Amino acid sequence: MNTELVKSRHRKTALSLLRTAVQDATATFRDGQWEAIDAAVNRRTRLLVVQRTGWGKSSVYFIATRLLRDQGCGPTLVVSPLLALMRNQIASARRHGVEAVRIDSTNRAEWPSLTSRILGGDADVLLVSPERLANEAFVEGLLMPIADKLGLLVIDEAHCISDWGHDFRPSYQRLRNIVQRIPRSTPVLATTATANDRVVDDVCEQLGDVDVQRGALLRESLALQTLRLRSQEDRLAWLSEHLPTLPGTGIVYTLTQRDAERVAKWLVERGIDARAYHSDIEHPRFKDSNSYRERLEQALERNEVKALVATTALGMGYDKPDLGFVIHFQAPGSIVAYYQQVGRAGRGIDRAFGVLMHGAEDEQILEYFRRTAFPSEDHVRAILQALDEGDGLSVRQLERAVNLRRGQIDKALVFLAAANPAPIVKEGPTWLRTSVPYVLDRDHVARLTRQRELEWGEVLRYVNEEGCLMQFLANALNTPLTEPCGKCASCVGHAVVGTALHRDRRAAAEYTRRSEWPIHPKKQLPAGGLPRYGWQGLPAYRRHNEGRVLSQWSEDGWGAQVKQDKRKGRFRKELVDAMAEMIQDRWKPMPMPEWVVWVPSLAHPNLVADFAKRLAAALRMPSLQAVEKVRENEPQKNQQNRDHQCSNLDGVFRIAGEVPSGPVLLIDDVVDSGWTLAVVAALLLEAGSGPVFPVALASATTGD
Repeated sequence: MNTELVKSRHRKTALSLLRTAVQDATATFRDGQWEAIDAAVNRRTRLLVVQRTGWGKSSVYFIATRLLRDQGCGPTLVVSPLLALMRNQIASARRHGVEAVRIDSTNRAEWPSLTSRILGGDADVLLVSPERLANEAFVEGLLMPIADKLGLLVIDEAHCISDWGHDFRPSYQRLRNIVQRIPRSTPVLATTATANDRVVDDVCEQLGDVDVQRGALLRESLALQTLRLRSQEDRLAWLSEHLPTLPGTGIVYTLTQRDAERVAKWLVERGIDARAYHSDIEHPRFKDSNSYRERLEQALERNEVKALVATTALGMGYDKPDLGFVIHFQAPGSIVAYYQQVGRAGRGIDRAFGVLMHGAEDEQILEYFRRTAFPSEDHVRAILQALDEGDGLSVRQLERAVNLRRGQIDKALVFLAAANPAPIVKEGPTWLRTSVPYVLDRDHVARLTRQRELEWGEVLRYVNEEGCLMQFLANALNTPLTEPCGKCASCVGHAVVGTALHRDRRAAAEYTRRSEWPIHPKKQLPAGGLPRYGWQGLPAYRRHNEGRVLSQWSEDGWGAQVKQDKRKGRFRKELVDAMAEMIQDRWKPMPMPEWVVWVPSLAHPNLVADFAKRLAAALRMPSLQAVEKVRENEPQKNQQNRDHQCSNLDGVFRIAGEVPSGPVLLIDDVVDSGWTLAVVAALLLEAGSGPVFPVALASATTGD
């Protein structure tokens, strides 16, 4: 049959599918859409598509899937980075006449039936995360049987191969191997809405011989603005004063989960309907985090909330055409990341707003992300040595063997397993050392870390840019604008959203000083974790009640003062008053404590004791030195997981004499893991005290 005739028929069918999907009988292809479909269906090529958000990338690969399936081809495999993105993709697939399923961590019980549907040809599209490609059961049970039959491989949000794959999501590195192993005749479609020349070159290098289709990325509806507000209280005040003036609904982005919750709570207190959104968010009325996040996405989509205050867990692929604004409470680490997020706004409306705020803590948070992006050489060495000596270990066994957090172990294992050839392999739950010698490529890590530092410098230049902001973004994304946008704050000569802080600044300052959060009781003791105490577990009678921590170490509010005073050797009166106010006016623990005790220290015997006695006086309660520290141990902050945290506390404390039977406040200055409070509380309860309520001046955890 004539090739051009076939292409013409395919185009006609594709256009019909598009019109059905968008429910518009007059819809036409956007520039490049048919060409991308043609590349996959008729030319069976490998193509990287770089087109702005809202252009219709999912339409391209779902229409291509329908056409390929109608020709008798196998299913499409879509590698997608976020659950929120997968949910939208499944709905989009259905509108395009294809049946999509996803296999991920939230639907484990359905894996056998979903696998049967794919193998039986009953589903057209399989959506998976890149991490699924590292799961041997998935690879052997599903991926390998369909690898030679794939109709299309789609790598969605392909910039992640470059921006995330080297560090944040090393499993993206496995895509190179997948692409190399599938037949050369299998079309590959990589798509992204945001990529500069560096990212494009990196993706092409990793995927091999790939054509590039690149369109205009910039959104004409966006009015951009930057704000340099160093303190969190100023940014909180700006949000509560100006968010209600912005059109429609939108997203406020933060760098950490804790800040997402903190900002959302502040907005609610100021009468603005906002909700926090991050990968671990939970709600008692929902069975798990995934179902609650799905409900939050629906609430924003239906304009039931003014804003979601979100981490990057909400972003790529979230499709709400009438999103009126995207505000950044903190600056992201790169221009690519920034435009990926701000580009969510204004897809289907004439005017939307993107405001980037830059605060004092941004650099500290991003530097932490850069510093922890790769496993350290010591971590890698410790894990490889433990696997050598252990003849194969599970992650739980590795926690006992090496003094590393679960997250550090997981990160190192994924990083090592993604190497080619890999120095470790996984068999079931067990990781095994292979014969492959391994040395961490310091130059590679240094080069990528330096790249992240350069990208952050570009963000700082954007924040301070005096010319057209959209032109700056265009140049950074290597899609230059010949004329200024005429809409950003620089072009119009004044703020596109107000900058004044009249009403809420004082309230915001007070809020930053009372944004405490709970200390949850420990419920599970690691096996053999405290042999000197002889405890086999932590039943309810041995657990403290929910406690409170006043601040985050070194942050705005009380945290900075805690840091200063701990170094000076005495906590100021204002911290005593703040703790007393928190306990009496806001927390109000029940039953109300009747006496005060503290966690003792041999190195600094007066620091916490002095604070606890002054707090007891402020609360008009007696204080009692009921706990003794009988031997020195390593600092708890150096113990990275519960096995080592508990082992480090075993036999360290004891009760000194009789204790009162009433409820008690247990005081410490800085809480790290929380195990010190858990052990001391258990000793008090065993000695006959009433309910124990732990309180601390600051938390030293990262909060994310």
